[in-house]
Amino acid sequence: MTRIANDAADFVPQALAGFVAAHGDLVRAVDGGVVRAAPAARGSVALVVGGGSGHYPAFAGVVGAGLAAGAVCGNIFTSPSAAQAYRVAKAAHRGGGVLFSYGNYAGDVLHFGEAQERLRDEGIDVRTVLCTDDIASAPIDEIDRRRGIAGDFTVFKIAGAAAERGESLDEVERLAQHANHRTRTLGVAFGGCTFPGAAEPLFTVPEGMMSIGLGIHGEPGIRDVPRTSSAELADALVDALLADVPENRGDRVAVIVNGLGTVKYEELFVLFGDVAARLEAAGVTIVQPEVGELVTSLDMAGASVTLFWLDDELEPLWAAPAYSPAYRKGAVVVAAAGEAEPEEVEVAAAVERPEASEWSKHAASAALTYLDVARSTIHEHEEELGRIDAIAGDGDHGVGMRTGVDAACTAADPALGLSAMLAVAGDAWSEKAGGTSGALWGAMLRAIGGALDREEVEVRSTAADAARAALDTVTSRGGAKVGDKTMVDALEPFARVLADRLTAGDDLGEALDRAAQASTRAAAATSSLRPALGRARPLAEKSLGHPDAGATSLALIATAIAAASHDQTSRKEER
Repeated sequence: MTRIANDAADFVPQALAGFVAAHGDLVRAVDGGVVRAAPAARGSVALVVGGGSGHYPAFAGVVGAGLAAGAVCGNIFTSPSAAQAYRVAKAAHRGGGVLFSYGNYAGDVLHFGEAQERLRDEGIDVRTVLCTDDIASAPIDEIDRRRGIAGDFTVFKIAGAAAERGESLDEVERLAQHANHRTRTLGVAFGGCTFPGAAEPLFTVPEGMMSIGLGIHGEPGIRDVPRTSSAELADALVDALLADVPENRGDRVAVIVNGLGTVKYEELFVLFGDVAARLEAAGVTIVQPEVGELVTSLDMAGASVTLFWLDDELEPLWAAPAYSPAYRKGAVVVAAAGEAEPEEVEVAAAVERPEASEWSKHAASAALTYLDVARSTIHEHEEELGRIDAIAGDGDHGVGMRTGVDAACTAADPALGLSAMLAVAGDAWSEKAGGTSGALWGAMLRAIGGALDREEVEVRSTAADAARAALDTVTSRGGAKVGDKTMVDALEPFARVLADRLTAGDDLGEALDRAAQASTRAAAATSSLRPALGRARPLAEKSLGHPDAGATSLALIATAIAAASHDQTSRKEER
């Protein structure tokens, strides 16, 4: 549990501010994360890493010479927003292009992908290498669906060393991909981690058991087995890793024994000794191993073993010097902060919008009423949504939805007009919430505003189009379909029934009510589904019998909006 904190809602910015204050000679704060205090040479490639906070020293701790040029820092276990990734990349860019690298999680892919498109539109060459080292998260024939855990570090180390050596963006990208392909990790948990301000851990492991195949966002393992000795645990982990190797693996390997937060160094050294003995017996030579905390999960009681299979081009880069707040290797001459001028971050000029019509302002005011209804609903169900999400995820859905809808309501100004107001609200939701749900709800608000803002046209005539626009946006961005156990399972029947009932002649309140009922039934029915996407996919069996958090929150909002529409209609009839 977190014992030192002020307001849990401000835990991440306060921790980041303290980190920068402690390491101001090496890093400087930018809006969304940190970059090197003394930037690399002009014309060099900028490696920008990132993801949710709670994993220190990943990601801010590996910003420095021979490693990353910048780190994007989201909320606890929540992907940073596209705007954060954009700003950090702009601040880190030195003219040689940007390489984004991060774990293969849906929210990160959505937000970093959007930032990449924006940077490319401005003429900056940006590439992405996803980290996919966790062998528990997908079989080897689906290696591109695996998630990134402690093996993220090997990719960052190789890419950072290549960038420091002055390689081109093409070459840095190729070497990072090569490193990722030759990295495998498997972890074990003995107990779950606890969010700042929370009273209970995200999951528990039964007494006398250990959970194999943990994630780094508070996800439990894929199977519980009896706790055993270090030697037997090492054999189990190494044997599984040796059964899942890249082609032409060779016999030289860099080993990382990584602590997740509570399992400390002496225990990790015991495990490493047993891992080394097992590898030696298999005829494998260990090269420059790392034992310690490189990718944590708050205070999770767990550890992981990473095998990084070296070859002639990777081994020199693994051995290359590096100097960052949390990782130092070899001898590096580090420029003092301010010796090199950072790139100026261009701030786009505000776009002048035409004055909204009185009709659009009135419609925006009505839309804000419904946004406030959604806000109240999410606040009421925040704890429940977090509990559902923690069963096979990281438990942050309630917090993320609350953060997003609060930001949207605060940013929404009816004077902007309907579509502009919902666009601004959507951007605020995405920016503050991060994560998959933040990206999708932000995009949905934009799409809904565009569909509804038709001058002097009643909402009854545009409501079905707005629901369909929301559905199309979610499916095109997130890639989910009905049956994948996501919010799409609740959104698709809502859009379909709403259109059907409006066509049949129902008034808007009745149609919304029928659509919300269909959405609620569909959300409940996700209990029988196995997740096909996202962090819950590796924990499909644990997810059975429990509804999807994203589908549940959407159905709750749909129901609340339908009730508010009925109330509004009743008040009009009374008048």
